[in-house]
Amino acid sequence: MYIITKEVYFCYGHRLMNHPGKCRNLHGHSVKASISIKQNQLNDQGMVCDFSDVKDCVDGFINKVLDHNFLLHKEDPIIPALIANNEQFLAIDEHPTAEVLSKMIYNHVKQQGFNVDQVVLWETASANACYREE
Repeated sequence: MYIITKEVYFCYGHRLMNHPGKCRNLHGHSVKASISIKQNQLNDQGMVCDFSDVKDCVDGFINKVLDHNFLLHKEDPIIPALIANNEQFLAIDEHPTAEVLSKMIYNHVKQQGFNVDQVVLWETASANACYREE
């Protein structure tokens, strides 16, 4: 099995309403996401795929959906105030944790036809969450 990994970087804001600690407050992160693609055999160029193809796929999604966006649970009571002030945000069905974001990226890359092994989202330099399918 061959595996390549491409790293991308972006920023987002969020809060975790159901969290008992400081993460329940509005805050932001500068994150690194590592996207790993796997193949049993190399293509005719001797690659799993071109790193730039992975970057283009991921960058488009991240720039449109996640980067410099405010990610909230769909029932967050701050949403009406954001709407009233014409602020950008994304309301999602789950709490916007690193685990959930790694799965969102994974699903996007997979839908674009890549054989994704895993997506790791580094929320801080010392903490990450990973999503992969069994």
